[in-house]
Amino acid sequence: MRDHVDIGMGRTARQTFELGDINIVPSRRTRSSSEVSTTWQLDAYRFDTPILAHPTDALISPQSAIELGRLGGLGVLNGEGLWARHRDVEDKIAQVVEIAENDVDPSAAVRKLQELHAAPIDRDLLAAAVSTIRDAGVTTAVRVSPQKAAELTPVLVAAGVELLVIHGTIISAEHVSNDGSEPLNLKTFIADLDVPVIAGGVHDHRTALHLMRTGAAAVIVGYGSTAGSTTTNEVLGIGVPMATAIADAAAARREYLDETGGRYVHVIADGDIHTSGELAKAIACGADAAVLGSPLASAAEAPGRGYYWAAAAAHPSMPRGALLPVSTDAGRPSLQTVLHGPTDDPFGHLNIVGALRRSMAKAGYSDLKEFQKVGLSACK
Repeated sequence: MRDHVDIGMGRTARQTFELGDINIVPSRRTRSSSEVSTTWQLDAYRFDTPILAHPTDALISPQSAIELGRLGGLGVLNGEGLWARHRDVEDKIAQVVEIAENDVDPSAAVRKLQELHAAPIDRDLLAAAVSTIRDAGVTTAVRVSPQKAAELTPVLVAAGVELLVIHGTIISAEHVSNDGSEPLNLKTFIADLDVPVIAGGVHDHRTALHLMRTGAAAVIVGYGSTAGSTTTNEVLGIGVPMATAIADAAAARREYLDETGGRYVHVIADGDIHTSGELAKAIACGADAAVLGSPLASAAEAPGRGYYWAAAAAHPSMPRGALLPVSTDAGRPSLQTVLHGPTDDPFGHLNIVGALRRSMAKAGYSDLKEFQKVGLSACK
């Protein structure tokens, strides 16, 4: 039952829950964490951990995508990012970080990002980056925006992309336009592709269900990491209560499963996940996997040199993100430590997968699908 509250005369709002508003409730049974599986399979692709990287140049280069893949996760290259526009990307990122470190104007680094993204997309550079990942033997995933999907997808498919991520801040199955342009029809677009498509983000049950009906293999729920993001109150006034949004999308998944007689669409959480505890809560709410942003930015392999920014930070007319310092050069752990430990960090920022396994074990569940049934309590 939907719980609505009055916010004024004649206006109601739905009461919703963030991940911080809920807790996992262990059952009577426990098990050893060594007996817990965190494997996740999407279509023909199997991963040891249910973790995707946010498609930003701060996290994913061809080399860091390869390393994340070797460690069991999925690196998603931004097909419209710097690796598709410049040959000397490391130097370009160093310039951005230097500005962020030394300029008192917090917008100066964003202006530099905008300048770098004003360069045209070089299809040969994009294809070379994709081929580098593919040749390393890890699953190759690339993000494109709905606006660029039709233009760039043939290049990506020819280069060997295995998972296509059509990702925007907010996406729908039907985009309405009066400017005379032909909007992307996701249903026909996906039907004509030979590679699985992950699409998002969505924010509620209805939109998630509509997107599932397009044929997407997975639906992203949320608007991305709140750390460094200004998509919410500051710019658009849009907020996604992730615990509720994930649960709603999981309900849409069950409805679609019944509607199709057995087609399972994965739910991928993307927002408010900065610690291992929040990752565990996201899966407990019904997510099959999660997108991580700032937690991965602390890794030594991350191209952002200890800084994190969302892909939307480089938007040419309305940037929705700032550069966020997450670690220093002297203290950056390896990606292995971030995901699998060992660590002396007591705050859930490192050994993220190990902590997820321990949470599942304490609640008595042996795999991710079972863990979605765990009991929850709400703090509101």
